[in-house]
Amino acid sequence: MIGPMSQQKNSAPPLVSVSETLMKILARPITQADRNQAALHLLDWLGCALAGYETETGKLISIGAGSTSHPFGGVGSGRPDAILAMGGLGSILEMDDVHRTALLHPGPVIMPVVLGSNRDQLTPERILGAIIKGYEAMIRFGAAVGKGHYEFFHNTATCGGLGAAVAASHLLGLSQQQTTSAIGHATSLAGGLWQCRHEPVATKHLHVAETARRGFQAARFAQAGLAGPRFVLEGPQGYFTAIAKGGSAASVTEDTNRPWQINDTSFKPWPACRHTHPSIDAALILRQQLCGGVPKRVEIRTFGDAIIFCDKPNPQTTAEAMFSLQHAVAVALLDGPPKLEAFEPSEHTTYSELRQLIHITEGEGFSNAYPAHFGAEILIELADGELIKADVLDAWGDSENPMSEEAVIAKFRTMSTWAKIPADAQNKLLNATLGLAKKGSAQALICAMRLIETNAPTRNS
Repeated sequence: MIGPMSQQKNSAPPLVSVSETLMKILARPITQADRNQAALHLLDWLGCALAGYETETGKLISIGAGSTSHPFGGVGSGRPDAILAMGGLGSILEMDDVHRTALLHPGPVIMPVVLGSNRDQLTPERILGAIIKGYEAMIRFGAAVGKGHYEFFHNTATCGGLGAAVAASHLLGLSQQQTTSAIGHATSLAGGLWQCRHEPVATKHLHVAETARRGFQAARFAQAGLAGPRFVLEGPQGYFTAIAKGGSAASVTEDTNRPWQINDTSFKPWPACRHTHPSIDAALILRQQLCGGVPKRVEIRTFGDAIIFCDKPNPQTTAEAMFSLQHAVAVALLDGPPKLEAFEPSEHTTYSELRQLIHITEGEGFSNAYPAHFGAEILIELADGELIKADVLDAWGDSENPMSEEAVIAKFRTMSTWAKIPADAQNKLLNATLGLAKKGSAQALICAMRLIETNAPTRNS
């Protein structure tokens, strides 16, 4: 052995690793309210995934993953390729759930792992427990890596494998030692560079798909007896030393008495990057005051990351429009609550004139409050010189400004209707999913998903 590791050979390692301490935190009790929340997040992902599959990107990801039919056919199969196919769907339309301080999207990673596991492992208790524990581990990790990591790395990809490994290990009934090995395998293989957001590509969604598969496979390797590194997070050549120097491995296991993190995970009501959402919310407030008038000038003030990721005045693709503050705000001002169709290239010219009137600046107060709070302010100068203003300190869907259960259900229906899922199939999927928290049947959920796999038409049919 050469290099830094050779300098550590005489140093006694700590008795307990961060990963092992995390296992103890994940053993704390789960309440009925926690289970209800997990079922609601599962329903939210199902709607996102159904709609995601009905896009060209969703179809191509499924083909590339080896799926010969609708990816929901892989539910309960225990096949890594099935998890890969489902894993690419939930993030495509940018409506996947999000945790603010961790700066990642747990649903698209954790849900495919849980639903793609072997049928005999899928009971309501195991499904909801795996979701809650997977979210917890992934979010704790993401919140610990520091802002500098997010500058270059997609936290969902780099931190998600750990959460996926925890979820899969719970379903497999692995021991603490085996789960620690699964975490070691999955985290050692982490990746997800942000270069993909600078180019018109779908690699971001492959990050999510591969992360889900990687975590699941890591647990299977640990179950087979392959040992993984115990100190993969805090070791001298571990994750934090290598790619999260501004973070703290120890903070992964801090605040052990806080509620389960799934309760602080936000739902996304609009089909656009979460960084645009407070600006959309502010625009919707101002739209009521415009009364059909045309603004002379629009100024958005928001936090720095929103500008870095979403300052795109002339989007050319659906993905670019979903990452465009100018486009998202123009849609909200002209049409009200944004619909999926408004981000498709065929609709871009409808909003081009208004986009050119929109200017973006960083608001120091919003940047200082971020990422604990996603906020924005919009000022509009009207033709007669009058100024109107609206500010939003927390985007709709965050815990300070939550979406109700009814609103999440309405979103699910909107997404599945867009995917042309018949009402009766929607009802079966809705009832089976929320029924998991009410001692319902996991088999009912599997059957509802496979019914969609068998009968759902495509948008191109």
